[in-house]
Amino acid sequence: MIGIALDGVIGALGGLVGTAAMTVGLLVAQSLGAFDMVSFADFAELVGIAGLFPANAVAVGYLVFLGGGMVIWPLLFAAAGLYLPGETYAKRGLPYGFVLWTGFAPAFYLDYSGFSLVLYLVLTLIAHFSYGFSLGAVFDYFTDRPDTLV
Repeated sequence: MIGIALDGVIGALGGLVGTAAMTVGLLVAQSLGAFDMVSFADFAELVGIAGLFPANAVAVGYLVFLGGGMVIWPLLFAAAGLYLPGETYAKRGLPYGFVLWTGFAPAFYLDYSGFSLVLYLVLTLIAHFSYGFSLGAVFDYFTDRPDTLV
């Protein structure tokens, strides 16, 4: 039972690291006008919890996004990771990030056009690659660790 709980903690840690890496990519996209954090407020409204803190709907949406990045997606990666192409979990995280991006791109799209649309698609894809790679790298790090004798 302790092993299962420890695996859950490793998954959550990997999701936190991956979401942090992805957030950096999204902030870069925002600085270039290719992403808007208001998308997280729309996400919170879609989920139905924006009313909890209407003054901070962006923060509420981001926390839900973070929760998904730390719980849902790492669990799916742990279950499906061995079936993805790549020799290590970090390399397997790249196609996994691509699969997640195919849902993110239309869900967080805000009427971008022209060069902004191209930047949005490219930078969010890179951000998702960084999520998958970072998530997988944490899995690699902890699966290669020897068991302690204590």
